[in-house]
Amino acid sequence: MSSATALQTPATATKQNVKQDFTIRSLDGPLGAEIDGLDLNLPVSDRNIADIRAALVKHGVVVFRDQRVTPDQHVAFSRRFGPLQVHVLNRFHLKNHPEILIVSNVVEDGQPIGLVDAGADWHSDLSYMPKPSLGALLHSQELPAELGDTLYANTANAYDALPVEIKKLLEGKRAVHSYVYRYERLRKLSPWRSELTQKQIDEVPPVEHPVITTHPESGRKILFVSEGFTSHIIGMPKDESDELLKTLHAHITRPENVYRHQWQPHDMVFWDNRSTQHYAAITPQHLRRTLYRTTVEGDVPF
Repeated sequence: MSSATALQTPATATKQNVKQDFTIRSLDGPLGAEIDGLDLNLPVSDRNIADIRAALVKHGVVVFRDQRVTPDQHVAFSRRFGPLQVHVLNRFHLKNHPEILIVSNVVEDGQPIGLVDAGADWHSDLSYMPKPSLGALLHSQELPAELGDTLYANTANAYDALPVEIKKLLEGKRAVHSYVYRYERLRKLSPWRSELTQKQIDEVPPVEHPVITTHPESGRKILFVSEGFTSHIIGMPKDESDELLKTLHAHITRPENVYRHQWQPHDMVFWDNRSTQHYAAITPQHLRRTLYRTTVEGDVPF
């Protein structure tokens, strides 16, 4: 280590341990909070990270307004919450930043620059992995003048509101989550989804998860099935499984259980994939919309 580096290290370490003061304001709805006063261009202390994580667990979605950060800063901040997962669709990774998935409806030279239909149905990100996502951080880059909202549903509240007889029916049940199941369904609707390679298919085999999970930090029970990735409930005839899943999806996404996020320039939105689902209708191509997403790895559901 050079003497110059040695001299800088204590000052840098001290600066990084300086806590930024910010406020957490609950949004008017079944989930969500806005964090005011935090600048992600400045060092974020371990205490700040702990407070943000606690807010995420409590509120399901936290919003940071006007965060003019670089991709490097976006990735570095995301890593403070855990290892990052790299999306299987590598054609939509941000150049030199494989941890960032481009979500966009923009087409250049006849090709989309990002995943056009990323939010085309209700889902929890990467539930098709053995360790689904803890959460995702989405940073707005270019927003349309209208449309382009993202909706979030509270799957902990959804479990609490289930009738007792359905809770009993679901006890001990497991369901299959499949990336290919969702991909092939959306490929029929989108001209931009090319056929998956065998290598990509092999990277994301179907997995089983409990239908009812326990949030590892809050201890709350979660209804962990989604319209997007859950193909069927194990041990049930297909028609019964399909009907039950349809009922559960409708229950999760009832209006009183949903927060609609209306994007503002440079918003950074962090949501808990363990206790929420989200949906963003495809924005018409003439209304340009581009966002960058990182995904934090979670734990094996139980």
